[in-house]
Amino acid sequence: MHLVLAARRTDRLNELAAELHARHRSNCEVISSDLSDPREPAALFDQVAQRGITIELLINNAGFAVVGEVGKTDSERIEQMLRLNVMTVTDLTYRFLPGMLARGHGAILNVSSVAAFQPVAYMAAYAASKSYILNFTEALWAEVRGRGVSLMAVCPGTTRTELFDVAGVPGWLKRRPSHSAEKVAKGALRALEKRKQCYIPGWRNYLVTMLVRMAPRSVVVKESMRYFRPGRGTSHSDPEIVQTAPRDGVR
Repeated sequence: MHLVLAARRTDRLNELAAELHARHRSNCEVISSDLSDPREPAALFDQVAQRGITIELLINNAGFAVVGEVGKTDSERIEQMLRLNVMTVTDLTYRFLPGMLARGHGAILNVSSVAAFQPVAYMAAYAASKSYILNFTEALWAEVRGRGVSLMAVCPGTTRTELFDVAGVPGWLKRRPSHSAEKVAKGALRALEKRKQCYIPGWRNYLVTMLVRMAPRSVVVKESMRYFRPGRGTSHSDPEIVQTAPRDGVR
């Protein structure tokens, strides 16, 4: 695949673009964009159109988490997180989806989380944002079935990325089984080819989503307090990469 890479950290995107070209001969367009800015999704869409690129696969992967007690949480940071996790995903989906439907082919992959299946203490807004992504994506999946376009929500569990360090729980990866980002991505793309509406990597994560549906909700949310109780310091995160990737030969 040839890729359009969009995020704030242009230097990292350029490094990634060079690596992908060297390893896979992929051509990458790099667009510097702070997707937590409400004006940026429209600007990104316009830049893609101006470069004459047709997007075959949109991957909404940008997002971050905030962990902390409600009385000590920066409300402006929460608002920024919700703009990125919720509004940017919604905006980009609604901008790119009509073109896919008109062409009769294309796909959108929105990254949610296993946290989407339950309330999570100390990261209430984050878990709620992931629930939104899951329900939003599955609803659109049902709407566009049979029209050649696929939508899928990816709901990873603990994954080896920077998210936990920057969210204020730096020891989280050491205490829990985790998957690599590469494994999650490969599994997600295979599930997307099967036109699934939701993909949960790993049988443990799938089992957790089943158990929380059967247990009393009060028990579920109280149990979540054991895992994310503050005390290790809360840090700000840096939004990660959104990859908007056209299929081979579609530029």
